[in-house]
Amino acid sequence: MANEIEQNLTHALLKEKRRDRLWRNLRTSVWILVVLLYAYLIFSLGSDKKTPDGPYVSLVRLNGAIMPGTAFSAEKVLPTLQKAFSDKPSKGVILLINSPGGSAVQASIIHDRILALKKQFHKKVVVVGEDALASGAYLIATAADKIFVNPDTLTGSIGVIFSGFGFVDAMSKLGVTRRVYTAGGNKDRLDPFSPTNSQDIEKIKSLLDEVHQGFIQDVVASRGNLLKSDDQKELFSGDFWSGNKAVKLGLADGTANLWVVIKKEFDAKYYKDFSPRPSLLTTLFSNVNDELHLGILQNKSPVQEKAY
Repeated sequence: MANEIEQNLTHALLKEKRRDRLWRNLRTSVWILVVLLYAYLIFSLGSDKKTPDGPYVSLVRLNGAIMPGTAFSAEKVLPTLQKAFSDKPSKGVILLINSPGGSAVQASIIHDRILALKKQFHKKVVVVGEDALASGAYLIATAADKIFVNPDTLTGSIGVIFSGFGFVDAMSKLGVTRRVYTAGGNKDRLDPFSPTNSQDIEKIKSLLDEVHQGFIQDVVASRGNLLKSDDQKELFSGDFWSGNKAVKLGLADGTANLWVVIKKEFDAKYYKDFSPRPSLLTTLFSNVNDELHLGILQNKSPVQEKAY
């Protein structure tokens, strides 16, 4: 009996040791994999920042919605632009943009900074639009010397939007009463839990018109005589067009991809990529992050900020 118990204990101890050894080996393998992956990402993502062996341009990629706290925000983009412009050997700057627009404020800050850097460094700037060059992204593009798009690039959308939701009827059905106390007669303006009124509607329309006029002025200042539409009102209606149509309207200078622009506009062969690099976790989980971010954008608070 004693021998049987001793054998069982010995077997259990050996089994536990094998389990511990397995977990140690597994943890070690995972750490080695992470280190190797991180080293690979650093090497591969950083390779574009090496100085090319021939004539090159500075490249900045701007992707996604223009929003505070994202990669396409003034906070992230402005330092990148500074590095791209200040690189003395580069023959100019290309902004490769793929964006439906976003925050009017963020877009305006980036637009104005590009104009200031052009004046400071005297470098030619060309925008290349990809899937979308719309709204606030198009505003940013107007700071460039030339704009090129793909024949199918969604281009334009020169307008301003302010959207939200109202829950008055839902609250009534639930038997919920809204109680608001303010100091200042307009402090509860646009409250989504209160009925709309004509004063609120006029206020927001006035604000949107003011921002829209600023947008139009920037486009006219940049494109000026290049705009070919007989109906300027339609051009600034917030509508968008294909890249081919945008060229005909004068919103873009032609259709071309990145490599064509590098060759024809700068007589260069290479680019040096100054685009902000994602972290390891961002790279590994980018798809999940994109889905979450899209969900957040689609389910924002009832009153949203104005956006191009």
